[in-house]
Amino acid sequence: MKPITRRDALLRTAAVASASMIPAAHLTGIAAPLTKAVHSEGIDRALQARVRAGKIPGVVAMAANAQSVIYEGAFGFRDMATASRMSTETVFRIASMVKLLTSVAALQLVERGKLKLDEPAGNIDPTLGSPQVLASFDAKGVPQLRPAQKPLTLRKLLTHTSGFSYPLWDPNVVRYLKVARSNPSFPRTPLMFEPGSRWAYGGSLDRVGRMVEIADGQSLDRYFSDHITGPLGMNDTGFSLRGEQRARQARLHVRDANGKLLPQPLERPNAPKVFSGGGGIYSTAPDYLTLLQALLNGGSLRETRILRPETVALMSENQIGDLTAGILKTTNPALSNDVDFFPGVELRWGLGHMINIDPVPDGRKAGSLTWAGLFNTYYWIDPTMRIVGVIMMQILPFADRQALETYRQFERGICHGLST
Repeated sequence: MKPITRRDALLRTAAVASASMIPAAHLTGIAAPLTKAVHSEGIDRALQARVRAGKIPGVVAMAANAQSVIYEGAFGFRDMATASRMSTETVFRIASMVKLLTSVAALQLVERGKLKLDEPAGNIDPTLGSPQVLASFDAKGVPQLRPAQKPLTLRKLLTHTSGFSYPLWDPNVVRYLKVARSNPSFPRTPLMFEPGSRWAYGGSLDRVGRMVEIADGQSLDRYFSDHITGPLGMNDTGFSLRGEQRARQARLHVRDANGKLLPQPLERPNAPKVFSGGGGIYSTAPDYLTLLQALLNGGSLRETRILRPETVALMSENQIGDLTAGILKTTNPALSNDVDFFPGVELRWGLGHMINIDPVPDGRKAGSLTWAGLFNTYYWIDPTMRIVGVIMMQILPFADRQALETYRQFERGICHGLST
C-alpha cells in the first residue's frame, strides 16, 4: 500500500469533518481541528494548469484558519534545470517578508517597555537622530539637503512614512546616489521627504531591525530565534541555510524579454554577520503560515504567545490616515514590474502590513492584511473570514504578471471554498 502523505491525511480529515458534520473539536490527528473544509480539487487544477502551461516553474500554496491547515499544494519544479520537484518542505528566499518578523520583534519590545512607538528613534539609535531630507536638486544636479523638521519614530519606520525609500521604486534615490557615490560628503541614505508626510516603500525596517538589536542587546537572528521562530517551531526560517536546507532550496528563475523562464545559479552559501530587518531571510510555506496563524489568533498559537491581542489589533489598524500606500513605479524592470496589486482599491498601512480598505472582488474582505517578497512570495491575513494564506514562487521580476495571476487564482479558490 502506498504510504499516506501529510496532505492526504489533511484532506481526508477535512472530508470526514465536512461529510459527517462532526464538530471540529472532537477530531484528532494531523489536520484537526477544522472549522470548515476547503474543496481542494479546483485549486489543485488551477495551480497545476499554471505549471503545465509554462506560466510559472513551480509553486507552493497553503491556507489555514487560526488552528489548522485547510489547504496545501505543491506543484511543478523548484529547479527547472534538474526537474527537481516542489514540495511543502521547499526552502525559499522570502526577501521582504522578513519585515513582518521585524515588526513583531519591535512590537514585542514595545510591550516590554524597551521601545516606544512615538519617541525619537535617535534615542535608541543615534544614527537616526539628525536625519537630512532631500529638498531638491539644483541646476547642476547637486542634491540640496536640509535637516528634518520632525523626528523619526518607530511608528513612522514601521509604516514606511519615515522618508526612507528604495532606489528600485524611487527615481530621486537613483539620481541622488549617482552623486553621493562619488562625493563622500553627502549622507548615504537621506530621507526623500519629511517624516510622516508621505508613504514610500524603503529601508525603514532595516533601521527597525537595528533598533531591536540595540534595545535588546543581541543580534537580530538570535532575537528571532529566541522570541519568534524558536517558540513557534519555525525551524526552517533564518538568515543562513544548513546543508540539508540548501538541498531543499528553490532556484530563482528569471523571465527574459520574451517571457521565457531561465533558471539561475543558487547564490553562494554564506554566514552573514550583519542581519537585515528588511530582507535576506529564508523560509518555507509551513513555517511562514505558522507565523500568520499566530497573528490571526491574536498573537498566540498552541499555547505559545508572541504578542498580546491588543498589539496584534494595533498592527491591523490604519496608521497613516489618508496617505496612499502600496503603489510603486519601477526604476528597473528587470527586478520589478510596476506594482499595484489591487487597482481601484484604497490601500493603507498598519504596523507591519498593507491594508485593503475596500474588499477585493472574489477575494479577501475589507481590512485584510498583506505583503510580499521580491522573488514573488506573498501572504495575506483576512480577519473577517478568519483565514490566512501564503504562496511561494521564485521568479524575477517582482510582481510578475503570471505569478500574480497564480496568486489570484489561489486566493479566489480559497475564498470561494469558504463562502460556499
